[in-house]
Parts: sequence; C-alpha cells; structure tokens
Amino acid sequence: MYAWRVGLLVLVCALVWGIASAHTHHLHNAQKEREADGARSPRDHGHYVDGEHNTDFDHEAILGSAKDAEEYDQLPVSESKRRLEILLLKMDRNNDKLIERTELHSWILRSFRMLSEEESSERMDEVDEDEDGYVTWSEYISETYGITEPDDQQLLEKEDQAEEQRLLSEDRQLFNAADKNIDGRLDDKEFLAFTHPEEHPDMLPVVLQQALDEKDTNSDGVIDFQEYIGDKEQDAATDVITDREFVRDHKPKFKEMDVNNSGVLEREELGPLSSTNKDIAEDEVDHLFGAADDDGDDLLSFLEVLDHHDVFVGSEATDYGDHLHNLDRFEDEL
Repeated sequence: MYAWRVGLLVLVCALVWGIASAHTHHLHNAQKEREADGARSPRDHGHYVDGEHNTDFDHEAILGSAKDAEEYDQLPVSESKRRLEILLLKMDRNNDKLIERTELHSWILRSFRMLSEEESSERMDEVDEDEDGYVTWSEYISETYGITEPDDQQLLEKEDQAEEQRLLSEDRQLFNAADKNIDGRLDDKEFLAFTHPEEHPDMLPVVLQQALDEKDTNSDGVIDFQEYIGDKEQDAATDVITDREFVRDHKPKFKEMDVNNSGVLEREELGPLSSTNKDIAEDEVDHLFGAADDDGDDLLSFLEVLDHHDVFVGSEATDYGDHLHNLDRFEDEL
C-alpha cells in the first residue's frame, strides 16, 4: 500500500465533495483515510486534521518538500527565521518587501508541483526493479499487485478479486495514456503523469471517464443526484436516500455542477479537475494570511511572516545548499 494513489472511488467522492482531481488508487488504507477526511485530491489529503489546519501541510506548502519540512523541524528558531527570510526574498517577485496574496498563491502552486515530483520520484525508486530509469507494466503490477503478466487473466477470473480487477484495468488505461512514445515503459516524466494525472491535462479525459464509469451505476452515461451522493443508507421500499441532512448539504453543489440544468451531470460537467490545486492553494493562502496578517492590510510584511515563522516553516529546512537549489527551480519557473 502506498500513499501516492487515490482510488477512482476517491476521485468520485472528490467530485461529490467539491470537484477533485486524482486517480491514484492503491493503498486501500490511504484511500479510506482520504475518504474519511473529505480530501478533494491527493494534494488535499492531510490538509486538515480533526477540522484544524495541519501544520505539516502548511510547512510543505511553503517548502515544496516533505523531506525539507522534516529537516526544518530540527533547526533552532534563529536559523529557521534566517532561512525563511531567504525564501521570502524569492517569493517577493516585485521586491517591495511585502508578500501579496498572488505571490503566495503562485509560490504554493509551485510547491505542490515539487511535492508531486518528490512523491513520484520516491515511488519510481520502489517500482523500478531493474533500476534502469524506466518502469514497465510488468514491474508496476509485480510491485503493486504482487502478480506477473501471465497471472493477469487468472486474477481477472476470480470473482472475489472484483475490486482488484477494476483497479488493474484502470491502471492499465492510465499507464497507456502516460506512455506518450508508446514504447511500453515510463520514464520519470511519464511516470509523474501516471502517478499524478490530475496535474496533467492530457490525462484528464481518462480520469474523467473512469470517474463517470465508477459512479454511473445504471450505465446511462450520466450521473443523477442519487449516484452523485453515493452509498448512503436507503429506504428498502423506495430506494431513496434517507439521510436528509446529507442530501440538503450536497444538493447545492450538485446544482452548481449541473451547468445546463438537465438534472443530471454529464461527462463535461465533471470538471475542470485541473482547478483543484488552485482552490486548495487559495484556501491555504487564506489560512496563512489569517494567521500572520496582524495589521489587517491584506499584505504580509517580512516581519509579520517571521513573527509567525512557526506557521510557515516551524523550525524546518534541509541541507542549505539543496534547498537553495530548489529555490532556483522556483525562480526558473516564474
């Protein structure tokens, strides 16, 4: 089980709770955790803990690396602040010594991309059994499912393996979509698209179709409200969802997504999924401004950020040279 893939069920739940973006499915335990905390996407998982902002999430959103965040926790406060000020100089694109919402939002989005690259790289190291820099389908299913290709059909023939059948089929579709040069193997960039399809527009048609296939229980090509809600308790006689509060809470979102007011969600109304990370970043910006904008001017001075350094980075960092290298990557992308 690995925390880098949310099952298609999670993607569907994401559509229910607020338009999400992800497919990654194999860590069934991780999948259940994400469903439980209402994660809209892999990047949203862990954003809140018991209804409160997770400080680890906040720190990773600034540093762009889970490893960096862990190492920053070991720094003295003075060193943490010194390094945070260097980050602020990079974040402050107009050099006015103030961090605007747009500057912070842009920085966080780049952090999310770096986090995805870090996660995908770690996962690729696990799957690339012959260490040749590529992942084949055989390597992937061997490491993920514990099977080899000759056993595929045997797996699919077992009724008690229905869920694994579905996941295997979905993975194969995504693997093929990510394999742009059709050479039967994924390099690091293709593997990143495979593991984080929500961040790659070319992958979204496959993700959307899988979401529709999963949620469309009556196979009519659209999602009605009851399918949208999912597996809630139903009245045995009427087959109607009985949790009125749950229905009331989610009916407005369904209507919002139903752009053409047809009463059902069509495939094109299930997106755009690519906006999800932007929404999460915006929420994170609101949180950080709420925590540090002491004078309420809707700008963060360097002093305000440093006074609340624990919110932004705690006492965290990595090897100083390595982190400056990451900062150069930020600058190159801007």
